[in-house]
Amino acid sequence: MNCPMDKATYLGFISAMLSGDKVPLREFERAAYFEGCLPVEVMAARGTETLRFGPMKPVGLVDPRSRAEPYAVVQLRQEDIGGSMYNMVGFQTKLKWREQERIFRMIPGLERAEFVRLGSIHRNTFVCAPRVLTPTLQLKSRQDLLLAGQVSGVEGYIESTAMGWLAGINAARMINGLEPTVPPPETAHGALINHITQADPDRFQPMNINFGLFPRLAKRLPKRARGEAYAARALNAWRDFLQKIW
Repeated sequence: MNCPMDKATYLGFISAMLSGDKVPLREFERAAYFEGCLPVEVMAARGTETLRFGPMKPVGLVDPRSRAEPYAVVQLRQEDIGGSMYNMVGFQTKLKWREQERIFRMIPGLERAEFVRLGSIHRNTFVCAPRVLTPTLQLKSRQDLLLAGQVSGVEGYIESTAMGWLAGINAARMINGLEPTVPPPETAHGALINHITQADPDRFQPMNINFGLFPRLAKRLPKRARGEAYAARALNAWRDFLQKIW
C-alpha cells in the first residue's frame, strides 16, 4: 500500500522532520549510523531530495486514475493476516514519540492513523574486523577465540548465521586437531570474509552479501546473465569446499 505526496506536501513533511524534537545522545554516545539503515531525519538532513531517491522513491508507482507519478511516496507493508497493522517501510527514526505521531500524520492517508508501535533506534555492536579478525574468524590477539554472527562485522540474519556456521566449523576442526579453514572467495561465505577482514579499517561498515563483493567473472556478460553466472560459480566452489573440510 502506498501513500503518495505532491511536492508541497513532501517539502512540508521534510521540514517537519528536520525541526522535530529528537531523542538526544547521551554523554557516552556518538552518532555512528549504519549507512544501510539510516534514520529518516538523518537522510533528510543530507538534502531535500535524498528521501525521494531512497525509501520514498516514487518511480513506477503511477496513479491508475490520473496516470500521474507522485512526487514522493511512503510505502506501507502489511504486518498481520487481518490487514489491520502496517509498517512504514524505511522509517527508522530518533524522533520523540509524540513528534512521530504528529509528523507522520502529515502523510496523506495517515491523518487518523493509530500508531500501535512507534520507532526507536537500536545499537548494533560489532568489532572492527579488519583490525582484530583473521579470515578464519579467530581473534588475532587470541586464536583460541572465534567470533560468530553479527558481532563479526556482517549485516543481516542470513549473513550472521553464515558466520556462526563458519565459526562453529572452525571451532570443531581446531578441537579435532585440524587447521581452521576459509571458504573460497567465489562463495558468498568467502566473499563476506574477504570484505570484513580486508576492508579499510578506518572506514569499516557492516555489509550484506551482494555480487559486488565477489571476484569478477572471467568474461563480460550481459547484466541479466551475471547473477546466474555468479551463482553457478559459487555453487561449484561451495561443493568443492564442503568435500574438503573434513
